[in-house]
Amino acid sequence: MKQDTEEIDIQNNESAHRFEALVDGHVAFVRYRYSDTGRIVFTHAEVPSALGGRGIGRKLARFALDYARDHALRVVSTCPFISSYVEKHPEYQSLVD
Repeated sequence: MKQDTEEIDIQNNESAHRFEALVDGHVAFVRYRYSDTGRIVFTHAEVPSALGGRGIGRKLARFALDYARDHALRVVSTCPFISSYVEKHPEYQSLVD
């Protein structure tokens, strides 16, 4: 497996309700919303095809889930990518409702 050493800067763009990374002129993101019951709902993840295969989606998922943990938020995922990531990473499964 290729070692993932690329550093990317991920920001919480609160006005757009997404965690995003600008890489080589492309924006990759995880969109979220807050529910009325105080949960964070991950609704969509997108990594432009030009950035594919670089682990950027994985880093965004980890960042989003760490954000939820750090802010004591329960997680609901309607995004297949985030749901799949959680299934493969048991350290995040306790966050999910």
